Amino acid sequence: MNSREITAGVFWAIIKLLGLCIVAWLLFQLKSLIIYMLIAGVVSLIGRPISQFLSEKVKLNSILASTISIIFLLGILTSIFSLFVPLFIKQVENLALLNIDKLKINIETLVNEISIYFQLDNSFWKQQLSVDNLFKNVNFGLLPELINQTLELFGGFTVGLFSIVFILFFFLKDSFIQKRIILAMVEDKISDKVEKSINKIKNLLSRYFLGLLMQISILLIIYSIVLSILDVQNAFVIAFLCALLNLIPYLGPIIGAFLISILTMSSFLGSDFSTIIMPKTLFVLVGFLIGQIIDNFFSQPFIFSNSVKSHPLEIFILILAAGTLTGPVGMIFAIPLYTSLKVIGQEFFPKNKIIKSLTKNF
Repeated sequence: MNSREITAGVFWAIIKLLGLCIVAWLLFQLKSLIIYMLIAGVVSLIGRPISQFLSEKVKLNSILASTISIIFLLGILTSIFSLFVPLFIKQVENLALLNIDKLKINIETLVNEISIYFQLDNSFWKQQLSVDNLFKNVNFGLLPELINQTLELFGGFTVGLFSIVFILFFFLKDSFIQKRIILAMVEDKISDKVEKSINKIKNLLSRYFLGLLMQISILLIIYSIVLSILDVQNAFVIAFLCALLNLIPYLGPIIGAFLISILTMSSFLGSDFSTIIMPKTLFVLVGFLIGQIIDNFFSQPFIFSNSVKSHPLEIFILILAAGTLTGPVGMIFAIPLYTSLKVIGQEFFPKNKIIKSLTKNF
């Protein structure tokens, strides 16, 4: 190899590196658009069975089927907001009319009763719950800035929602558009393998997300029944929150147990702790535990075995690793990403011993 060839090789290496840097910069600048497309892609996996049913069984055209599917999904989103927005507004009204002295007395009473029941030293909490300590670090001058940030967040949410719905419409109308976008970016010699991977990933993840909806629905029903029987205020909203937290593997149920306990206790403030608050909270936790047993031994094995086709131990190790590296967000997206990588590995490296072992159930 002469000096001219070496120079040319270095030159083209620099050009390629520069090109990669430009692509990375563009992707970073367009991260919002990429996030919108990813969200629309995930939602399309949930909406695709609805759209297919309307197209194939009801014989609607693709435009009408996609529109009805989006309206149905937006109806679910609106229903969720209709649960929480009035509750949020009510809490804001309560804060505006808040009697600080009464709040202090209620909190101190609850802490005292918990301390007496469990024979704990509550001197630290008495000091922390004094009115001076509760509000000495509050900077009310930040209120206008908080309002502005809230309005900006609402504006960004509106733009994002419109963008996602617009992209989602075309993803549902033309189920092959995502495939064509990806295939346009790969070489022809691997396009067949990429196409097979896309089809398998779409089918697996579509079943997975529908399974998650079923999982949340089962927990929602169990928690709602338990909380309603015990006359806990806003039973359905609390049940929905705790069921939704279950999407965070392992960590979510712990947060949910803490949340459902606190909200149950707050529903009975002013009642006797040993005869009403504590027994009702324990009964709620028993119901919560029953829901978790059903979820862990019936719902999750069914979802993982029939959708992502992975062993429970495999999933456990994966989620712990994702949580260690990326936190709760990584734990949520670990399974879909891992499933996609397994499918790609099976198509491109079918003879690899490790990949053959991991994908033997595919």
